[in-house]
Amino acid sequence: METVAPFKEVLDEIKEAGGDIFRLCFQCGLCDTVCPWNRVRQFSMRKTIREATFGLTEIDSEDIWRCTTCGRCPDRCPRGVKQIDINVSLRRLATEYEVFPASVRSARTARASLISEGNPLQGDRKKRFDWAKDLPVKPFTGEMEVLYFVGCYLSYDPRMKKVAVATANILNKAGVKFGILGDKESCCGESIRKTGSEEVFQNLAKENIKTFIDKGVKKIVVSSPHCYHTFKNEYPEFMVNFEVIHINQYLLELINDGRLEIKGEFAGKVTYHDPCYLGRHNNIYDEPRDVLKKIPGLELVEMKDHGRDSLCCGGGGGRIWMDTPKEERFSDLRLEQAKDVEARVLATSCPYCITNFEESRLNLEYEDVMEIKDLTEIIQEVI
Repeated sequence: METVAPFKEVLDEIKEAGGDIFRLCFQCGLCDTVCPWNRVRQFSMRKTIREATFGLTEIDSEDIWRCTTCGRCPDRCPRGVKQIDINVSLRRLATEYEVFPASVRSARTARASLISEGNPLQGDRKKRFDWAKDLPVKPFTGEMEVLYFVGCYLSYDPRMKKVAVATANILNKAGVKFGILGDKESCCGESIRKTGSEEVFQNLAKENIKTFIDKGVKKIVVSSPHCYHTFKNEYPEFMVNFEVIHINQYLLELINDGRLEIKGEFAGKVTYHDPCYLGRHNNIYDEPRDVLKKIPGLELVEMKDHGRDSLCCGGGGGRIWMDTPKEERFSDLRLEQAKDVEARVLATSCPYCITNFEESRLNLEYEDVMEIKDLTEIIQEVI
């Protein structure tokens, strides 16, 4: 069958990604019980692993592209099967053969843009600094305290630019000596790697690493959990280590050190959504909640699925660039959970989550019911 990659090649690719660990799967089905896809349609990660065991996966199948890499299945697996690594290895094969289902083809546009402009949004590299042109934000130099790595969505997306502005205003208010890379900044490469484009990831990573070293970067503050994860856990594959801190962690540090003072109130109920790559992948749960609890007037309420059991927004694993039918969007379910606890604001800390939640807010006609805010946007209002 033409759609099935050669038996040995499939097995070799999977072994390279995770050895023979996929053979440990004894089909218990726990991965299927926690997979968010099974809240909107029938999907079996167990079946994907089973087929991979025998090298029989159809690489043009929609199923190998469904995984959002949310981390629920490896978190629950009693046998240590690396489901995410296996899926990525299958996507590498599909990418090598240029075999993509219709819903995935928009991710190819993102890949082309990453190669040509260093971002997935087809934004002009020379305009990566434009969001800050009216702000007292300077290019990074080695004498500065931290590098603020803005990220692609915060540099180009109109909604997410507001988060970049809020972050810069907070850092300036706290007296932090920081700078940005401007058009020298390239995508961290996390999501394109999860779609199977390993070479594109490595090129982006090497470009960023060279820039960090040339500029004398030691400490990096990031807004995106995907940047955080990649810099902290994947860039060390290139024999480098930089101190990386997510803005949520840095906010708490600045407040506790007395550098950032909360002066105002924020009335109403706020619920916090844990992004997959901040929570399950990197165990950052307490810091954002500790920050919110320091704000007078703010009532923090928890949704049904929170903390380690947080419901994925649907944007990880490159899904942010893929087509998802309205009836299959996890983000709609998440907004319904926020509405159930009567939250005025659904707060989070990830550009993918905010992008998906804003779209769901329009789809569900929740514009008058709740707001979607990054944690920095809330802090900006009360300092």
